[in-house]
Amino acid sequence: MTKYKIAVIVGSLRKKSFNLQIAKTLQSLAPESLSLEIVSIAGLPLFDEDLENTPIKEWEAFRERVKAADGLIFLTPEHNRSIPAALKNAIDAGSRPYGKNVWDAKPGAIISASVGNISGFGANHHLRQILVGVNVPVMVQPEVYIGGAAALFDGDGKLINESTKEFLISFLAAYEKWVDANV
Repeated sequence: MTKYKIAVIVGSLRKKSFNLQIAKTLQSLAPESLSLEIVSIAGLPLFDEDLENTPIKEWEAFRERVKAADGLIFLTPEHNRSIPAALKNAIDAGSRPYGKNVWDAKPGAIISASVGNISGFGANHHLRQILVGVNVPVMVQPEVYIGGAAALFDGDGKLINESTKEFLISFLAAYEKWVDANV
């Protein structure tokens, strides 16, 4: 069996982010063929095209971690009907300089989660649109929108909702097939 290294990019910078809690849950539920590694976007300097060929250590370290991955899972909250600025910055930093896009052709998937009922729908679709621009083939089904995220975890960040757990297991099974077909 092939083991794939998957970079998990969490768009929220909050220490107790529900998206981060979902990412950690995914790590614990992942099939043997998927090794999920959370790649932090915290501390990435704002992307500045004037500096794209300047060795900025945070950008270089981030790009290397993404480049080493076989696939990508993005988790995002919704900020003003879009993705957080930190996530867009990370995507920009990884896509440059021209010709060295670390996202290129890596099979991706998107999960959006929020405390509200809309479940980050706008952010999910905006992120999908952005990923087209950096050539990430994004898994179409199942779409993953997780609403009411505050009620899904205990005080220690452990997922306590069984139906969400089963859904995430089915998501990982579909993503495993997506990666296998697209690597």
